[in-house]
Amino acid sequence: MSELITAELVDLDLSAETKSDAARSLAGRMVAAGRVTDLDGFLADVAAREAQMPTGLDGGIGIPHCRSEHVEAPTLAFGRSSRGIDFGAADGPADLVFLIAAPAGADDDHLTILSSLARRLMDPGFTEALRSEGDAAAAAALIRGEEIPPTVVRDQEEAAETKTVEPFRIVAVTSCPTGIAHTYMAAESLEAAARDQGVVLNVETQGSAGFERLDPAVIAAADAVIWAHDVDVREKARFGGKPVVDTGVKAGINRPAELIAEARRKAERGEISRLPDDHDGPEVSTGGSAGTTGHFGVRLRTYLMSGVSYMVPFVAAGGLLIALSFAIGGYEIASAKSVADHFVWGEADSWAALLNQIGTAAFGFLVPVLAGYIAYGMADRPALVPGFVGGAIALTIDAGFLGGLVAGLLAGAAVMAIQRVKVHPTLRGIMPVLVIPLLASIAVGFLMFVVVGKPIASLQNALTDWLNGLSGSNAVILGVVLGLMMCFDMGGPLNKVAYAFAVGGLADPTPGSLKVMAAVMAAGMVPPLAMALATTLRRGLFTRTERENGRAAWVLGASFITEGAIPFAAADPLRVIPSVMAGGAVTGALSMTFGCTLRAPHGGVFVVPLIGEPFLYLLAIAAGTAVSTALVVALKGMRRDPKSAAQADAGSDVTVAA
Repeated sequence: MSELITAELVDLDLSAETKSDAARSLAGRMVAAGRVTDLDGFLADVAAREAQMPTGLDGGIGIPHCRSEHVEAPTLAFGRSSRGIDFGAADGPADLVFLIAAPAGADDDHLTILSSLARRLMDPGFTEALRSEGDAAAAAALIRGEEIPPTVVRDQEEAAETKTVEPFRIVAVTSCPTGIAHTYMAAESLEAAARDQGVVLNVETQGSAGFERLDPAVIAAADAVIWAHDVDVREKARFGGKPVVDTGVKAGINRPAELIAEARRKAERGEISRLPDDHDGPEVSTGGSAGTTGHFGVRLRTYLMSGVSYMVPFVAAGGLLIALSFAIGGYEIASAKSVADHFVWGEADSWAALLNQIGTAAFGFLVPVLAGYIAYGMADRPALVPGFVGGAIALTIDAGFLGGLVAGLLAGAAVMAIQRVKVHPTLRGIMPVLVIPLLASIAVGFLMFVVVGKPIASLQNALTDWLNGLSGSNAVILGVVLGLMMCFDMGGPLNKVAYAFAVGGLADPTPGSLKVMAAVMAAGMVPPLAMALATTLRRGLFTRTERENGRAAWVLGASFITEGAIPFAAADPLRVIPSVMAGGAVTGALSMTFGCTLRAPHGGVFVVPLIGEPFLYLLAIAAGTAVSTALVVALKGMRRDPKSAAQADAGSDVTVAA
């Protein structure tokens, strides 16, 4: 940082009252120093960056920053305010303001500056010295690291005498398409591995219940980042300038120690991620396989799962409301008059009609939300408008779920193409909020209405007719295939493809699509239920840890959380996976044969009263669970005799006790 800041770039009595005034005052010093060529153009770039996300940090610190074509060399200006300036930090205004400028062609410079400065700001001695220093040249030297006041040096020396080795720090993000199980299992697995290795790890779980953002100061202090995700990580720019390990959520569950070790290696090698800081194009990561990197098939699945994950809550709310309305008022309630004109407080039919019409309204958002968030997963916020527009058009032309998929992909591709076009700096501020949504919406609308809409609508109608016409052996075969897919990887890619197929059918519910949803959920409940039953009936075949997992698997299976069987599959895949696949196939086939239907995409036994043919549905689940239990017990019994089982169990007890 030796050439970034000089005395002329320091203002120890910053009189600005707003962040824009503060940026103008400090930028003026950059212009006077010959570091910035166009004050207004540079300030427009600063404002555009600030509009993306506030740059305030806890502890009274503001760090506005940007890349700009109007910057001659990487530069840092410092201002100290006596009254405080609001930069959006949760704990209040900032009194220490650092304006960071980097040339447009030096992509990594300002990220490196920002990361280095943020780490120094974590040192209370450094910030205290800046607040007390009365000379601009001394403050500049302090920021450059050339000189620290003697009192601060003495304090640091005294602290060093008792200071232990600074732990390695990691921030992580976990997420999965439904945000229910894998998200939190990966977080727990990473946290446990970090504790074992003496690593300080903070996890942000981007699950279905929303997410609480990591403190910017925690991110700034981190040595590396781990993303274990199957849908796009939200607000990636927060992690810029850090080494990133980018992988799928199952890796976070199954091999957390390896991910932490990889994060250490990347930090030691000084690998820095190039992430979006302003609005200059699609996000790029230096990481691995599951995010927006990797081969096309992986990226495509991530985009689609992003859309499905946002659609699921609409399906769940709308489907349950409609199912409740049928339970109260019968199927004819769907043709009731609008409750806005005809509602009687004391009549059950009025309440049934109300629930039905609210649920129908929720269902009306399914395809637009699907398309909008597929596009969002591809190209972030500028793609939301064309994605939603394309989804709405898909409904208009009866292209349904397939139309929503295509519209989302078209919208994301259109936005990514527009983002690659070089524009004048003065237009950057309006690109993501006006130009990109406008042009992309026109392109998507034209393609959906004129080019691809009609063929997709025909394909959607053919798929719907095929599902509705399924009967006899055809229905059984489909049930078997869906059951096998749900149980093969228990939450992995095949499981998610089957689940997405079922949820997509709920976007335009028909008798056939409702049967598919029922078969998928029933089969997905079998693996954990079978493992729970097996550990209860034949305890000696399982270790102590597996028996403890078996108790939890009762609840997980009943809640349709297939991932509850993962610990068993990981420990003994050759016996467990074929066993649960056989049971899932039986359950899927029986559910389709019985004609069971389901409008809710989740819920397990808790939504059984709302399932068509509920008793037969439970029978199908019980049959599949029995088949899987019998197979896994038989296979494990062939491998172990009582003596070896007892020895393994004792070994497990020793391990747990240790």
